[in-house]
Amino acid sequence: MAVLPIAILVLLVNFALVHIPVYNVVLFLICVAMLVMGVALFGLGADVSMMIIGEKLGSYIIKTRKVWFITIVTLIIGILATVAEPDLKVLAEQTPFSNNVIIYSVALGVGIFLVVAFFRILFQVKLSYVLMGLYTIALIIAALISGDFVPLAFDSGGVTTGPITVPFIMALGVGFSSVRGDKTAEQDSFGLVALCSIGPILTVLILGLIKGDARGSYNTIAMESFNSMGEVLSAVFSALPVYMEEVLLAVAPILIFFLIFNFIFIRMNKKALLKILIGLLYTYLGLVLFLTGANVGFMSTGYYFGYYIAQSGMGWFLIPLGVLMGFFIVMAEPAVQVLKQQVEDMTEGAIGSRLMGYSLSIGVGIAVGLAMVRVITGISIWYMILPGYIIALVITFFVSPIYTAIAFDSGGVASGPMTAAFLLPLAMGACEGVGGNIMTDAFGIVTMVAMTPVITVQVLGLVARFRKPAIKGLEIIADSDIIDFDE
Repeated sequence: MAVLPIAILVLLVNFALVHIPVYNVVLFLICVAMLVMGVALFGLGADVSMMIIGEKLGSYIIKTRKVWFITIVTLIIGILATVAEPDLKVLAEQTPFSNNVIIYSVALGVGIFLVVAFFRILFQVKLSYVLMGLYTIALIIAALISGDFVPLAFDSGGVTTGPITVPFIMALGVGFSSVRGDKTAEQDSFGLVALCSIGPILTVLILGLIKGDARGSYNTIAMESFNSMGEVLSAVFSALPVYMEEVLLAVAPILIFFLIFNFIFIRMNKKALLKILIGLLYTYLGLVLFLTGANVGFMSTGYYFGYYIAQSGMGWFLIPLGVLMGFFIVMAEPAVQVLKQQVEDMTEGAIGSRLMGYSLSIGVGIAVGLAMVRVITGISIWYMILPGYIIALVITFFVSPIYTAIAFDSGGVASGPMTAAFLLPLAMGACEGVGGNIMTDAFGIVTMVAMTPVITVQVLGLVARFRKPAIKGLEIIADSDIIDFDE
């Protein structure tokens, strides 16, 4: 249900307009099947491994009440989880910089701001005030640096929170808030992803102050034509070992850290530990299948679609196509499935997963449509992110705090590996087709995908507030503005 709509849309556009070679279509369909299996295995594994690890670590480190211990452990966790993030690697490979420069700048930002997020919960500082201050600082720094760096910096914040980071960090928040147990603890369990998204934006913007500009050479994405089933299978099986190694290197540091931490401090029983290890195996297999499918079958297809449509003189068609692709593609993001379930569980069904799914899809659809407008016209990203974030921050003062926390988390979660592996190449191909500047016009699409759900989810909060007097008998969770729209 998550993967099929975007697959059908791509096939319809291909047969009606683009006409990629038959065996490339076969490769795409194989990769769609890999995505389905990957999302399923990842969802199963994350529930019984990453989420449990995060909750156990979060609750234990807070119970210690030792500031130095909390600071060191959360900093390490943030850096390890980010270095492991596969969609960050996808973005880094498409920039003109050394991969490690971007990855470690972003990882440092996440580590530092995960510490900030924990202390915000500890001292019960209102999230909207923290976000207002941090985004104001980010926009001021962005105004002082090269225009090439701004889209890249905001994109870095979006891709940071993907399938590895999100279940882990959200579970840390749940573990942390469960120790407090007061009436605002539930809503404070959200918001960690939001702060871990702004951290990389600030660190990459500071990198921009140091380096001066983001100009350089980067590799364009080539679409290889396949002439037989043997070539198609060879492409898939040659890529599998690469992603098996990549995901192993990503998951291993988290596993080793947890095992050491558990042996010294938590000391779970063998049965519970075995369950976590089996869950990690599911997570590993799911990510391998998902990333192989996304990168082998979707990246080159997205680039070719964008380039072909732009070159054919139908650039305007990319706008409605972008809206449709954005609407459907967010459903296939693994981390989105985790967020929707977490929101429904933590609010005891008051905010349903279906409602969250629709609000995210609408937000991402609008985002990709606006990003295609930028590609075609070449207008500055400032005309979109400045009013967009002002609107998002102003709404925070009129909705329940839990909607603000969930909304800013949603922005980070929506921009995952499918965005990096399909939508960004789509924008890059279109930019090449119209002869635009990839650094200023194509980069920034992840920023848009991360920004608009923040507005659409908070709009739910506004609707809840105005509908509340007319609806009686609904379960109210944590705050009187939360209602069950499905009911």
